[in-house]
Order: sequence, then C-alpha cells, then structure tokens
Amino acid sequence: MIPSVLPTYNRAPLRFERGEGTWLIAEDGTRYLDLGAGIAVNALGHAHPALVEALTEQAGKLWHLSNLYEIPQQQALADALVEQTFADTVFFTNSGTEACELAVKMARKYWSDKGSPERVNIVTFSGAFHGRSSAGIAAAGSEKMTKGFGPLLPGFVHLPFGVHGSVLSNAIDDTVAAILVEPIQGEGGIRPLPDPCLKGLRDLCDDTGTLLIFDEVQCGMGRTGKLFAHEWAGIAPDIMMVAKGIGGGFPLGAVLATENAAAGMTAGTHGSTYGGNPLACAVGARVLEIVGDPAFLDAVDRKAGGLRQKLEGLVANHPDIFELVRGTGLMLGLKCRVPNGDVVQACYAQNLLTVPAADNIVRLLPPLTITDEEIAEAVARLDAAAAALAATTAAES
Repeated sequence: MIPSVLPTYNRAPLRFERGEGTWLIAEDGTRYLDLGAGIAVNALGHAHPALVEALTEQAGKLWHLSNLYEIPQQQALADALVEQTFADTVFFTNSGTEACELAVKMARKYWSDKGSPERVNIVTFSGAFHGRSSAGIAAAGSEKMTKGFGPLLPGFVHLPFGVHGSVLSNAIDDTVAAILVEPIQGEGGIRPLPDPCLKGLRDLCDDTGTLLIFDEVQCGMGRTGKLFAHEWAGIAPDIMMVAKGIGGGFPLGAVLATENAAAGMTAGTHGSTYGGNPLACAVGARVLEIVGDPAFLDAVDRKAGGLRQKLEGLVANHPDIFELVRGTGLMLGLKCRVPNGDVVQACYAQNLLTVPAADNIVRLLPPLTITDEEIAEAVARLDAAAAALAATTAAES
C-alpha cells in the first residue's frame, strides 16, 4: 500500500521538533549538530531571532495579496538586491525550480524580441542540477534525472563539465540563446568552476552576444564568503537564479537580471500567484540585511578557512575513509573512499547531519552562523564517525 506521503524520498528515520541555531532537537530530546542546513537553506540557522521577528511582525499584518497590486515588501527587497548586485531588475519566485523556468524563458524571449527566434538553445554542463521541472531536468540531461519522464523539453545542449577552448566555442552557434552554469555544482558533488573558466565564459558570451545565466541557488547568499559566488571571479552574469538561503528557511526564490537581458519580459509574459508575497519578502529582506553585511561575509570567509584546515587534517588522519576536500567557503565536500552513504549513516550515529551528493561526496553546508566551537565539535564528530567506519571495515576484512 502506498504511503499517504508520496514515497519519492529515501528519508532517514529522524523526526525533529525544533531547532536552535546550528542544532536540531529530535522528538526524544536528542540534539544533532546540523551541517546540512536544509541543503543550504537555513543560512542563519534555525529559529534565528531576527527572522522570527520579521515573520511574526508581518504575519500579524498581511500574508498574501497577489501581484495584481503593489507589494511594498517586495519592492524593498528588490531595491536592496539591485543595490547590492549586478542586477537592474528582479522577479520573485517560490523556489529555485521556478527561477530556472523563468531564466530559460527570459533568455529565449530576449532573442525572439531581437528578431532571432531561432536562438533557443541553452548550453549546460554534465553534473548540473537546475531543479526538477520539465526545463530543469532537460537542462541537467542525466539519465538519473530524466529516465521515464520523456519526451524531454527540447532546446538544451549538454557539454562535459570543465570543457573549454574550441570545444566550447564551437558549441556556440546561431541557435544558442544562453549558457547556463552553476559557479559551484552542489548536487553534482561540490565542484567549483575555476575563476579563469568563469571569466572565459563571460568573454565568450560577450564575443558572441550569448546571454550568461548563473545558477546560484545553492552557492549564493553568502555561502562562499561573498554575497554571490561569481564575485570571486570579478565578473557578472546577465541573468541569475537565486533561492534556498535567500529566505533563510521560508520558501523564496528570485531571478535577477540586467535591463538588457530582461527587455523581453513585459506585462503578461510571466507571473506567479505566490511569488514575492509579503511574508516571504519581509523575511528575505531581513536575511539580506544580515548576510549582505561585509563584516558578516568576512566572518564566513574566516570560519570557512578554519573549517577547511581542520578537514584537511581529517582527511590526512583517515586516508582509508576520505580522499580529499573540495569546495569554497562553507560549501565544502568530502570525497570518500568508502560509500558516501556509509559516512552519512556513521555521522547519524554521532548525532551529526551531513548531505550526500554525486561523485561519492558528503556535503558540509552548515548555517553561516556556525561558531568556531561548533566547527571544532563538528570535525570531532566527523573524526569519530570515520574511526568507527575504519574499525567496522577492519573487523569485516
């Protein structure tokens, strides 16, 4: 008999009733150190007082209006995002998946309005994850994402991750509307695209007129020590997808764009019933106020350096369990020599929450508010988990 909740997830048998900062408390009172943060969503941890205040204050006034009317909270958040980023305009969604849908539509509409409707193809890269809508899975293109869901939405060209030079430039013909890429692949296994590659993509797009779309749903909102990951490369996209951390746990996403890239999106070309509602935008504005503070971002960068150093030591101490550390900021991955699912399970036994990813990676995506003491505790628990795995492996051999 099928469960009342559609069984599309392999859920761990854990039930949490409340959270406090970097900690989650189960129904039996057990405390778990959370290095997953809802998969990079709870950027400010659980039950952050400023976010609770923003939500409850707005909840007592107005929840929903629809976009038939002006929404001051939406305008305020859009203004703040425009001020702090490359963008000239913002459309609010409820998720990263919805942001992907609009980014694809925006790029194609741009070329249609310019008199080149044949420019519809979006170039993407292996290992990508852009959500689970029809456009999102077609953009990713992997069998894991697409099997059984055909026919797939056409208009996507898939290239190997990290491809460059003539192979990349030859793929940009007069049918291509945009290049869509994650500066750091999350689901794909915490694979950063090096700064020279990001700069090369920007140069290629400038030379060919192709639009450059960044998916910063997972790597954005302060996770790398910059407000957005692409800032480390000193370049900017034409369109950017944002979600996860922007709402601090409240469902919120956005598409940011330059005036030029968004020129085709006039009244009636796109919409969202819930997107940009007063509740979401009130919380999002408070998140941005906190995360966008340069002192906060400096603290993230500093803590990330400390965590990275400790993880390198962990890998050195457990060479049979771990192979290497990769990633940027507080978006780090441990590449495992044993199945990553075994590491995640061993961490559960240490009351530590981590997230698996492709390429046998265990993701570490803690709240950006994690303390130095909690970082030390987290690595100690990872060490204990690795030691337990090593002992089990030795006993079985």
